[in-house]
Order: sequence, then structure tokens, then C-alpha cells
Amino acid sequence: MVDYHAANQSYQYGPSSAGNGAGGGGSMGDYMAQEDDWDRDLLLDPAWEKQQRKTFTAWCNSHLRKAGTQIENIDEDFRDGLKLMLLLEVISGERLPKPERGKMRVHKINNVNKALDFIASKGVKLVSIGAEEIVDGNAKMTLGMIWTIILRFAIQDISVEETSAKEGLLLWCQRKTAPYKNVNVQNFHISWKDGLAFNALIHRHRPELIEYDKLRKDDPVTNLNNAFEVAEKYLDIPKMLDAEDIVGTLRPDEKAIMTYVSCFYHAFSGAQKAETAANRICKVLAVNQENEHLMEDYEKLASDLLEWIRRTIPWLEDRVPQKTIQEMQQKLEDFRDYRRVHKPPKVQEKCQLEINFNTLQTKLRLSNRPAFMPSEGKMVSDINNGWQHLEQAEKGYEEWLLNEIRRLERLDHLAEKFRQKASIHEAWTDGKEAMLKHRDYETATLSDIKALIRKHEAFESDLAAHQDRVEQIAAIAQELNELDYYDSHNVNTRCQKICDQWDALGSLTHSRREALEKTEKQLEAIDQLHLEYAKRAAPFNNWMESAMEDLQDMFIVHTIEEIEGLISAHDQFKSTLPDADREREAILAIHKEAQRIAESNHIKLSGSNPYTTVTPQIINSKWEKVQQLVPKRDHALLEEQSKQQSNEHLRRQFASQANVVGPWIQTKMEEIGRISIEMNGTLEDQLSHLKQYERSIVDYKPNLDLLEQQHQLIQEALIFDNKHTNYTMEHIRVGWEQLLTTIARTINEVENQILTRDAKGISQEQMQEFRASFNHFDKDHGGALGPEEFKACLISLGYDVENDRQTGSMDSDDFRALLISTGYSLGEAEFNRIMSLVDPNHSGLVTFQAFIDFMSRETTDTDTADQVIASFKVLAGDKNFITAEELRRELPPDQAEYCIARMAPYQGPDAVPGALDYKSFSTALYGESDL
Repeated sequence: MVDYHAANQSYQYGPSSAGNGAGGGGSMGDYMAQEDDWDRDLLLDPAWEKQQRKTFTAWCNSHLRKAGTQIENIDEDFRDGLKLMLLLEVISGERLPKPERGKMRVHKINNVNKALDFIASKGVKLVSIGAEEIVDGNAKMTLGMIWTIILRFAIQDISVEETSAKEGLLLWCQRKTAPYKNVNVQNFHISWKDGLAFNALIHRHRPELIEYDKLRKDDPVTNLNNAFEVAEKYLDIPKMLDAEDIVGTLRPDEKAIMTYVSCFYHAFSGAQKAETAANRICKVLAVNQENEHLMEDYEKLASDLLEWIRRTIPWLEDRVPQKTIQEMQQKLEDFRDYRRVHKPPKVQEKCQLEINFNTLQTKLRLSNRPAFMPSEGKMVSDINNGWQHLEQAEKGYEEWLLNEIRRLERLDHLAEKFRQKASIHEAWTDGKEAMLKHRDYETATLSDIKALIRKHEAFESDLAAHQDRVEQIAAIAQELNELDYYDSHNVNTRCQKICDQWDALGSLTHSRREALEKTEKQLEAIDQLHLEYAKRAAPFNNWMESAMEDLQDMFIVHTIEEIEGLISAHDQFKSTLPDADREREAILAIHKEAQRIAESNHIKLSGSNPYTTVTPQIINSKWEKVQQLVPKRDHALLEEQSKQQSNEHLRRQFASQANVVGPWIQTKMEEIGRISIEMNGTLEDQLSHLKQYERSIVDYKPNLDLLEQQHQLIQEALIFDNKHTNYTMEHIRVGWEQLLTTIARTINEVENQILTRDAKGISQEQMQEFRASFNHFDKDHGGALGPEEFKACLISLGYDVENDRQTGSMDSDDFRALLISTGYSLGEAEFNRIMSLVDPNHSGLVTFQAFIDFMSRETTDTDTADQVIASFKVLAGDKNFITAEELRRELPPDQAEYCIARMAPYQGPDAVPGALDYKSFSTALYGESDL
């Protein structure tokens, strides 16, 4: 900067200092044409001259003080040209030619000419203003020159909606003061007389400095002084006007008012620029913060769901059987609770997790952020894999439980049957070994010996009759072993004891027969009647024992056919009772005939038949027992028949409901598929229709609950099959879960489309055109397009893939026709680039959501890393770094601390302590692709 401070000092150039005035050339053009009212041939109005002198002097001093000087008398202090050249250097930021030495008039004229030449070089046409008038102290010409400088450097660049400088400044004032009562800015003279417009400008930008509601329109002096003092004290705008002069003048000077008001414009426009930059940064940070919260929520929900799956799978894979039916039924009940109570909320959580993930990715794409990559092991695919493992483990668990219950039921039945037969056999063998070991034949008479032989023969017959029972006991024990009965050890021990005893009885029987036969020659004939009685009584007694055993035998059936088979067999048994009764009467008649012969021949009998222990009393007693067991067996079979009829009712009841619910679910799934393809109306209409459709599905849930209740009754009744329906409860549950998940995903797709449309500014017509084009080429209605279909869809929408732009000059039908007529084809390289965007996983399919995301990116504007960097630079005052203090001053507290915590220290050569790197931070917000 040139030192112009004193005319009698040597002219020396010091270091240049840039001012903050507007620079650059250009024609004064339109805005100067508006100032033709400057009458250079007439004297100024005294009041206006006074106002201009004060205002222009204050305006010049507001710039000269930056160079350490000022003026007192505007028409005297510019006469030598030194301070005039200094003023121009300060407000333009440029260096003027070196001023000439000396105090002669010619030196002064040359210096003023240099200033006027500089003004002219900026495109300002100076009319009738010459250096001589300025040097001679011509007040009118000097004020005119200063006004020209003010217009060029303080007002020219003010433009609102492409208006001229004066009109732009006026329009700015009108917009800022429009909300205030009693303020109506129409010009730069009388609209400002009451002072309310000045106060309104300050209050609009700095409301804490002015109590506007307390100002009165009828007190203009107070209003003006209040505005002038506040502007000088808080806004660094010097007082350029006197309140009394403005109020006392019929029409205040327009140029003075414009000059003063332009200072307000420059003061507030800088603040507005900083505010705009801060708002942009706040918006970007708010998006990032919200996305981070969504990421944290996803991570937590994914962790909880994976942990539940991790805990549940080992439980479902546990196939260790329990020992009793009650324990296995408890495991079955636990599994039912898992399916009805514990799993359904997790199904909803899994669906919600996928929806949240899709919504988050959509928001990230819409805000130009990199896609969200969950922590290792927490991807949606990881959760789906875990869920598949869970369902695989679950799939065989219920079948295993039911098979185990069948096995245990069979085991209990066999074990009870084993105990019953073993007890009967053990009761029969009781005392038999002692009887076979008895040596009574050594002291017996001949008749006794013959009786013993016959008795032994009867015993052998009885022994042979029991062989089948022993084999049955051994077979039951073997089956219990094969079915892994938990008490097999005791069963085997008891069975082995019976077999060992049976072998011993066989051996003893053989030995006794040999002993009796040795003495048989010494014996006389045995009473044939007794012998006949014994021979017929033994098998009949054995038949009664078998009949009683069968009548008390336990049974287990699962169908009506099985119980009806048992009833038929029992009826057949009852049909044999008359023949058996006749055999009983015949046997008893033999006994009576023997007694009659003995009595008639005076034979004294010993009191019992020597050939058998089966007395008539025993036969009658057992026959009476058989007669009592028959009706009991009838009752047991009828009860079981009633139970099986009830089970059949439960089967038919479940089948009737399942055959309605199953097809209903399948129909709804097909309807959702059609709805997702044939959507009409606005997205909001589609969303409303889908949610209404979802409510109708949810309202159907009581039918599913009723089916669950019926299914539980079937399981509690241990019914294992149902021939009346192909639908199992598992099929119904899976279908219901898929139905809820599908409608939820379809609703989420429309919600994401609304989110995309609103965020990207896509019109409803555009969205409908996108949907119509997509559906047109989605020939198989699968909800996705192949590469060739996608390419055709882009062409139908007028997308020029060769040049990566949309035509914008014709509708899709015209463009389609043009492509056909000219043989147009899409560039392979460009199309491959687009496919990498819409199909990053190279699946060969493009979903509708990916298609919408691509079209929204291509047809709308979004904020970028460069825009955010530019905004931070405004807050930093054009520095390459920003400080924590500046962030806390310009941004809301939470967002300021968010930035401070994430910004790296600035490492540039102009770094200062505490400097933060806002450029790398802004770039990181948009991912590596924006570097």
C-alpha cells in the first residue's frame, strides 16, 4: 500500500493490504442509468447535501480506518488525490500507480487523474467529473465522485433475482422487513423516516439486540437513534445519518439512505452465508447421526436374535430319550410352547431386522453415504443361515418326540404284558419242583403208584401246554431289549430265572417218569374214569386259564378299525362259550359217574382224584371267573371304541378347519404377488391398500388360533395321523409366517419407494412411469429384470446409455420409436457400468428397488462431499482448517461435539494448535468413492 498520509512527506510504498470492498471490472450499465437524476448543473438541496456529506464521510472513514487514517472534510481532504487513491486501494484490494511528489497543483491534478482513471478502468463512466473540480474543492463534483465509488464498490454486486443493484438492494430490504407491522419499504427515502425499517432489518438478523414490539411509529427520532446506536455498537456500522436531519427533511436523501443500508446488507450477508453453511453441515451431520443410530439398533437386534438361535439349536438337536412317557410328553409340551409362544416373536424380529436393514441401506443411498456393512457374522445372510439351521434342527424334533412316545407306549404295554404272563407262569410253577422231587412212590401202594403215573402224565400234558407261555415270555423280553427298555436288566433277570426253572422242571419231569416206570409193572390198573376225568379236565382247565389271561390282556389301538377288530375277535370268543360249557358239563358228569360207581360198589375213595389236582370245584370256580371277565372285557372294548370315535371326530374337526385355512393362505400369497405387480394409483394409495390388506390378514389370525387349539387336542389325545387332510399344523404355521413376512416386505418396498421419491424429489408421474415400464418388461412377474429386460426398460424411459444421460426432449414412446427407426443400440461398456451399480452381487437380476435407486440418482441432485467442504470453509473463514471453538460457535452443541470427536488434527503447513481437518472428515462422510 502507498503511504499517502501527508502531502509534505516523501511518497513511499509499503506492503500491500487487501481491503474487503468488491473488486473486478464490468460495465456500470443499468444501475448507473438509474442515477441520471444527478443534476450536475444545479446546486444540491442543502438538506440533502448535509446528509450526503455526513453519510459519505462516514462511509469513507469506515474503509480508511483500516489503513490508519480518516477524513474530516470530504471536499477538502480529497483535493490532493492522496487519500482518494488510498481509499480506492483499500476498497478494491488492488495497488494504484505511484502518486507524484510535490504540492503543486499539477501534482494534485495528476494524482486525482490516476484515481479517476482507476475508477474508469472498472467500467465506470464518469460524466462531467474532472480532476480540476476535485482539486478546486467543488463539493457537488466531489460528492458525485464518492457516490460513483459507492455505487461501483458497495452496491453494484448486490443482486436479488437478477435485478439491478438498486432494485436488488430494495428487494432484499422488502423481503427482510415483510413480516414486521408498520413497515412498508417502497423506496430509499420516505420509507425509512420513522426508523422502523432500520430496526426491523436489525431485529430480523439479530433479534436479541432490538425489542421491536416496544417501538412506536409516532416516535421516529427514538427509533432512528436506537437503530443507529445498535448498528454502531454491535454491528461495526458507523453512524452515517442524524435522526433529526432525516425527520426534519420532507424527503431524505436517497443516496445517503442507500449508502447506509448497503452497509447493513454487507454486514448481514456474510452472517447469512455462514448460517447457510452451518445449516448444510447440520443437515449432513443429522443424517449421519440418524444412520449411526439405525446401525447400532441393527447390530443389537441382530446380536440378540443370533444369540437366541445359538441357544435354541442345541436344545432342538438334543435327541436323548427319556425313560417314561410322562417325561417325553413334557418335552413335547415344551416344544409346543416353543412353537406357539417363543418362536413367533422371533419370526417377527427376523422380518423387522430385514426391513430395518433395507430401510437403512435406502437412506444411506439417498444421502450419498457408503452402504452399511454389519459386523462380521451379523449380515442378513448370516441370520438367514442361522435361521435355516434352526428350522432344520426343528424339522425332525417333533417327529422324533412322537416316535419316542410311541416307542415308550409300546414298551410300557410290553412290560406290563411281560409282568402279567410272568406272574401267571410263576404262580403255576410254584411248588412244582418240590412235587417232582418228592419220592412218595417208594412207599406207595400199587394203586397209588398207578395213580402217580397217571398224575405224572397229566402233569407232563400240563407242562407241554405251558411251553407256549414260556416262549411268549422270552419273546416279549427279547422285544423289550430290542426297543431299549430302560428296565431291561430286571426283565432279563426274571426271564432268565423263568427259563432256568423251566429247564429244571423238564429235567425233573423226565427223572420222575423214569422212576415211576420202573415200578409200573408192580402197579394195577388205574381207575379209568378218574384217568379220563384227569385227561379232559387238564386241557379244559388250561383253556380256562388262557381265556382268563386273554380276557385280562391289555390292548393298545390307534384307529377305529383296530378296536373293531378286537371287538370282532371277542365276539367270536363269546360264540365258543356254549361249547365250552357243554365240555364242562361232560367233565363234571365223569366225576359224578365215578362217585356213583364207588358208592354203588362200596368203594371208599380217598376224597380226591389221584390223577389230577383239578377238582370240580376248581373247574366251576374258574368257569365262574371266565363268566365274570366276559362283560368286563365287553365294557373295556366299548370304552376304547368310544375313545377312538372321539379321536376320529377330532381328526375330522381339524381337517375341516385345515382344509379351509391352508388354501386361504395359499390364495393370499398369490394375491400379494399380483398386487405387488399390478399396483395402481399413488404410492400412498398403494401403501394404504397394502396396509388394509395386511389388517385383513391379521384379522384372520383367530382362525389359525382355533386350528392351534384343535391341533393341541389331537396331540393330547396322542393321535399320530390324519387321513382326512394333507395339511399338517407345521405346513399351516410355515405358510402363515411366510404370508406375514411377504406382506410386510411388500409394504416396506412401497415405504422405501416413498422415501426415495420424497428424498430425491421424484414426481408421482415419474414413479408411476418407472413402475409401468418395469412391470411391462417383467414378463414372468418375478419382481426382477434380467440384463436384456433391464436394458430395454432403460430405453423405454428415454435413457441414453451411450452418453449416460436422459434425452429429456421427447416422451418414452417417441424415443422408443426413434431408437427402432435408427437402429440404436446401447453401449456395452456403459451398460456394464450401470449393471455393476444395480446388481453389485452379479446375480443377473435387477430388483425394482435397485432400479428406482438408480433412476433417482440419475435424475435428481444430492449434496456432495465438495458441497460440505465448501460449507465448512465458510465457517472457517476461508481457512484450510477449523477449530473446536469455531465449531461450537457455529453449530448446535451435539453436532459440534460430533464433529470434534471425529475430525483428525490438521497437518497442513499453515496449521495452528488445535486445528482440525474438515476436508478429510467431509470426504469420509461420503465413502471412499468421493476421494
